[in-house]
Amino acid sequence: MLYLLHNWLYSWLVSHDLYRFTQVLDRVEFRAMAAAGVSFAIVLVLGPRVIGLLTRLKIGDSGATDAEILKSHANSKSNVPTMGGLLIVGSIMGSVVLLADIGKFYVILGLVVVLWHAVLGGFDDYLKLTAKHRGSGSRQGLYAWEKLIFQIGVGVLVGWFVFKQSADPNDVRHVLNLPFQKTYEPGAQGLNPKLIYLGLPAFILFATLMVAGMSNAVNITDGMDGLAAGVSAAVSIGVFILCLIAGNQAWAQYLLVPYVPEANELAVLAGATAGACLGFLWWNCPPAAVFMGDTGALSLGGVLGYIAVVCRQEVVLLIMSGVFIAEIGSVMLQVGYFKMTKGKRIFRVAPYHHHLHMIGWPEQQVVARFWIITVILIVIAIATLKMR
Repeated sequence: MLYLLHNWLYSWLVSHDLYRFTQVLDRVEFRAMAAAGVSFAIVLVLGPRVIGLLTRLKIGDSGATDAEILKSHANSKSNVPTMGGLLIVGSIMGSVVLLADIGKFYVILGLVVVLWHAVLGGFDDYLKLTAKHRGSGSRQGLYAWEKLIFQIGVGVLVGWFVFKQSADPNDVRHVLNLPFQKTYEPGAQGLNPKLIYLGLPAFILFATLMVAGMSNAVNITDGMDGLAAGVSAAVSIGVFILCLIAGNQAWAQYLLVPYVPEANELAVLAGATAGACLGFLWWNCPPAAVFMGDTGALSLGGVLGYIAVVCRQEVVLLIMSGVFIAEIGSVMLQVGYFKMTKGKRIFRVAPYHHHLHMIGWPEQQVVARFWIITVILIVIAIATLKMR
């Protein structure tokens, strides 16, 4: 709204010699960083009110778990308010609407992705947290296949609409961007003739896997105070950099990565996401005053996957998100091995952060080390761009 108002008043500002005071709003880098600050401030200011409301409504973690070994750990966190993801989603939506060019298609679709996952996660949280009050036999949240249908649904929509932004089948916006692959020939000599272009079905498949996979990965990682919020904040900053590079033709061609027109406007969304996660971490750091729940976790993973699809940097995001990938991978390995061996386990418990906790790592140590690993992975991921 603020950016659109600035554009609307452009002629008046110039004629009254006031544009020099507001011209910074024309810089997407400034608006992206401002969105991070606004988003952080919203969560910080509204945090006590939202936490108090959730507490009064008795929307607290039940402490229930299927793993017997984790019962004492889960019980220690019982009655801590959850659905704090409302803070994250609300601050992202508010700061993006305020500071982004909401006339841009990628921004609109990004907000749809955030809101879609928030509604899905919120409904799941509501069913889980009110099951006791609704009586015996009440549903304990959505079934896994129900959530997956909606996650696949938004992934298909993302793939379809992002692909359709270019009618040219050989547009770099459709390229399969492989590690260390040059999109352009060095020295501005044109496109790399060895590029692989995805057709619509393949593009939709990749988009669906990224959006659905990342939303589930962040959701599974959300199991310790500050873990998912801290890792998401760091990855969002990395994605922020990817948006600025992809949306700037000179930068993209210099680094030999796909140039995606208007993708730099998504830096505002990425900045808002980073700010929201840092603000939420203020209330979620040990001992947590609130949990994000599926409402926040699904939204964070979904929007990170979406931005990577638009920027054509899925592999780079996966490197940055190594902690998320390891967490969801540990669950898949545990479940698969358990079924294959009829009862044997690879880890004491999955996801992997709980395994580390069970073998003696204090919770805060697990969280801090996962943050450190994430920062290192982000540095490596960004370095792979220059290594082309």
